[in-house]
Amino acid sequence: MGKVRNILQSKGEAVFTVEPTITVYHGLELMVEQNVGGLLICDQGKFVGIFTERDYARKLVLKGKNSKETLIRELMTEHPVTVCPDDTIEECMKVMTNRQIRHLPVMDGETLVGVVSIGDLIRFMLEEQRFIIENLEQYITH
Repeated sequence: MGKVRNILQSKGEAVFTVEPTITVYHGLELMVEQNVGGLLICDQGKFVGIFTERDYARKLVLKGKNSKETLIRELMTEHPVTVCPDDTIEECMKVMTNRQIRHLPVMDGETLVGVVSIGDLIRFMLEEQRFIIENLEQYITH
């Protein structure tokens, strides 16, 4: 089974983060621009939370807030569950399933090195299965 490190290598080195002082509206614009379902929040270079579509959908209206006036820090999930590069894809799937979350920030010690989504995990697993099937087919036919 593959590791988180394998997914991060295929995604590239760039980690997109925002400050907790941006507005929710600006965060949503960035999510559309980056085509992502969540934003990693860093305050002065330190990872402090994640803001997802779910945070927006469940917290903004319920708190009687306005997206153009509310700061991301007011709705973000602080201290989210994280994984490390050496965690397996299977471990990540268990965490996501048990916690009902779709994004896992990846920490290497105290350093934020990326994020994996449920989509990333599924794509990786499908690619891994395809590789295994192709190898088995070649083994059988030779």
